[in-house]
Amino acid sequence: MSNSPSFSKISCLPRVTVIGAGKVGSTLAQRIVEKNLADVVLLDIVPGMPQGLALDLMEARGIELHNRQIIGTNDYADTAESDIVVITAGFPRKPGMTRDDLLLTNAKIVVEAAKKALVHSPHAIYIVVTNPLDVMTYLVWQATGLPRDRILGMAGVLDSSRFEAFIAMELGVCHQDVKAMVLGSHGDLMVPFPRYSTVNGIPITELLDTDTIRRLVERTRNGGAEIVELMQTGGAFFAPASSTCIMVESILLNQSRLLPAAAYLEGEYGLKDIFIGVPCRLGWNGLESIVELSLTDEEISALHASAQAVRKQIDRAQEIFAGMRR
Repeated sequence: MSNSPSFSKISCLPRVTVIGAGKVGSTLAQRIVEKNLADVVLLDIVPGMPQGLALDLMEARGIELHNRQIIGTNDYADTAESDIVVITAGFPRKPGMTRDDLLLTNAKIVVEAAKKALVHSPHAIYIVVTNPLDVMTYLVWQATGLPRDRILGMAGVLDSSRFEAFIAMELGVCHQDVKAMVLGSHGDLMVPFPRYSTVNGIPITELLDTDTIRRLVERTRNGGAEIVELMQTGGAFFAPASSTCIMVESILLNQSRLLPAAAYLEGEYGLKDIFIGVPCRLGWNGLESIVELSLTDEEISALHASAQAVRKQIDRAQEIFAGMRR
């Protein structure tokens, strides 16, 4: 990896493009500008929608006390020279749907978005949010030909935050004292790690019994589906937007935060040629490094089972695109 910043405008005004102006994308745009992190280009295929959202956000600048620019557009040319491109475009889950059900509908959308954005922002770092996330991130990497340090998937931050919330609720403690670690795929086979999840440094294995931990792990795995079932007309967007924003912030401010994210593995954890959630340090160059935790045989087995499920999805996606080219 290069030791020099990949940003074109670190010393002036960084720019983040958010592709997809739905609830996740528009909330992310709001988070970024209100934290004063970067100017934002909000892009969507629906005429007028991103323009209207951008104008609405611009009209709130005086109240929120920031001076960031927000551009709404349907034209990829307006995204030129972005430092980070976030892809949220795609169809959300509906009640009864799994993330895997979205594979057929979202693969083409995400690949097309990545290719179009790359034309105008060849030096950007790309963060994928669209589900099924691990597969979509792999397809973006494959379609763009970019090095692995510049392609990331958001999921581990969200899954870990959900685990933290459930632990805090169960124990009745301050959420800020809870730190959790969830790795693996962003799906039913995600791997929460109770040993690496703590309350003010105390492992939850010393605070909760086995059955309670197992229940919280299962609730974490079904965290997104639980919200979809409650809302009926859509899925989560506040927490996904906040989770993505933390990644954007760590990169733009070169914080080198250790965050769980979907990264391309080249032998780490005994896995190769796959994007899956692992602990990553994120800074100016995107993926600065992958941290390999000391895992038990049972934990390694769970992580590999999660990876195997992702691999099957990737193979299925390759079949889809092969069929499209015929």
